[in-house]
Amino acid sequence: MTDRVGDARRILVYGVTGSGKSTLARTLADVLGIPATSVDDITWSPGWVPMPKDEQIAHFDHLTRGDAWILDHAYVAWCDLVRERADLVVALDYPRLTSLGRLLRRTASRLIDRREICNGNRESLRSLLSRESIIAWHFGSFSRMRRQMQAWAAAPSGTPVVLLARPRDAGAFLERVLHDAAGTGR
Repeated sequence: MTDRVGDARRILVYGVTGSGKSTLARTLADVLGIPATSVDDITWSPGWVPMPKDEQIAHFDHLTRGDAWILDHAYVAWCDLVRERADLVVALDYPRLTSLGRLLRRTASRLIDRREICNGNRESLRSLLSRESIIAWHFGSFSRMRRQMQAWAAAPSGTPVVLLARPRDAGAFLERVLHDAAGTGR
């Protein structure tokens, strides 16, 4: 695996639900001095009401015209727009048990401590048991998203992709980014 961060200033961190996208995006933002945007903070209004798709597209069209950004995901409605403008995609292509285990632990923790996720929204037992729960989303989207990441990585052209297959790969990747950033004074 090669580290292709180089001079990337527009980075999409992509992965299945529970893979650690937001944590990795925040860490990269801290190391590289690039603003990170939590996609959930933008796309979910209070009461878990989603922003209309046309508004999402307009918002992320504007945001990704900027010179420097890190996004912790890209929803289907505007994923191609973001990927085309990104200098780099960091894809967390972890096995199902890894991301599902992380998701279950995170969800249980949020149910217990009632921590706010975004815009006043919190996990609830009711949402967890619904057909549209984060767990159901994980199962419904896992295979499609992994195929997408692998196709991006295998493409002979397009945005460079760093495909990370395990959390330890992400750790090694971050170590290289830290080392390179220290050498460039970022």
